[in-house]
Amino acid sequence: MTQLAAFFESVKLPSMSEVAHALIQSLNDDDVGIPEIRDLISQDPALSAKLLRLANCAQFGLPRGVSSLDDAITMVGMQKVRTLALGACLSESFPIIEGLDRKEFWRTSMACAGYSQWLAVGLGMDGQEAWLTGMMLRLGELLIVQAEPAVLQEIEKLPHIPGVRWQREARLVGFTEGQITSELARRWNFPPQIVQALAQSADPVTPHGFSRLAGVVHLAGLMAETDHNGPEVIDTLPPEVVTALMLDNDWLHAKFPAQENFINVTSL
Repeated sequence: MTQLAAFFESVKLPSMSEVAHALIQSLNDDDVGIPEIRDLISQDPALSAKLLRLANCAQFGLPRGVSSLDDAITMVGMQKVRTLALGACLSESFPIIEGLDRKEFWRTSMACAGYSQWLAVGLGMDGQEAWLTGMMLRLGELLIVQAEPAVLQEIEKLPHIPGVRWQREARLVGFTEGQITSELARRWNFPPQIVQALAQSADPVTPHGFSRLAGVVHLAGLMAETDHNGPEVIDTLPPEVVTALMLDNDWLHAKFPAQENFINVTSL
């Protein structure tokens, strides 16, 4: 038995709902339409209600209230509703961890997802796939704490320097959150490219090859943890990953998105 397999013997795996699985599959379906997404989400009344609350929050600035899933999808956009639904499904799949700031955890996850999507689209990659991979990155930390609750304080020790949490996890547990999330994604039957990207997320530039998706998520994870909310964070990113992705520095500065465009923790 490998060390990672032994780790998974010590934790209780969260269950992914059928609705979440179907939503994930829909990300790769270019022909999926509003009726299919509406019918999927409507199978879960609690999720439907949560999405309507999210759609009516001030973030979207809609001219009138949203009272149905059809309205939410039409006015907010199918992509946004689908990603909000997936975010809600993921957050509900994991228990509340004592001592971990739940809202901050999911705020960082949403920021990582948003930055991942922004970078991926700019590089001509699949933005939805990048969003999901970024959203999942930190899930491994929840399993680490489940297996070894005593390490939480050390992992989350201040200051939260971008990237240092990965180093602490590797030192304390032997694996980074990305490596653990990768194995979880494999067991959940996620696409191989997502599994690989999560496994390499803390160190995407290796002698064994470079995963563009891992590079995107690596940079997004660092940006999500920084105290800077503006394009100045670009200058702190590891140049070897920026170079490997062939990102244009002027484009990064000019097109840098505001975090509030893709973070919503009102339902947590």
